[in-house]
Amino acid sequence: MTEQALHGSCLCGGVRYQVDQLDMPIQHCHCHTCRKAHAAAFASTAGVLRQHFRWLQGQELLSRYESSPGKLRYFCRVCGSQLLAERPVQPHVILRVATLDDTPAQRPSAHIWCSHDLAWLAYTDVPAYPEWQPSASTK
Repeated sequence: MTEQALHGSCLCGGVRYQVDQLDMPIQHCHCHTCRKAHAAAFASTAGVLRQHFRWLQGQELLSRYESSPGKLRYFCRVCGSQLLAERPVQPHVILRVATLDDTPAQRPSAHIWCSHDLAWLAYTDVPAYPEWQPSASTK
C-alpha cells in the first residue's frame, strides 16, 4: 500500500498532520459512536501505523475524549474536527480519512458496523447531485 505522503488538517487549519501511507484499508464505519462523534451516517477511517503518522502543527489545540473503554478520539478544540482515534495498546491510529487534504491512492473497501445503520439511511431511494440540489434555495 505504499503511496506518497499525505497531508491532512482540521476545518480551521489550526491542526495539521502527515501520514507516510495508509497501512490498512479505508472503511466506512456505521457504528453508533462514529455516527454520534461525526454527526454523520458513517465515518470513513483507515489504520496508520504510529511510525507513519506525525503531527505537523497545532498539537496544543487537540482535545481527546474516551468514547468507549480504552478508545480515545482526538479533535480540534477550536473547530471540532475529529482527526483520529486510538487505542494506546495498538500499533496503529485510526485516521479520519475525510480530514486528508490529499487524495489517497486507495478507495474504500467496505462498510462496517452496518448492524447499527439508521432506518432512514438508504443508498438508492433518493436522487444524487454532483453539487447542490438544482431546485434548492441558497438562502
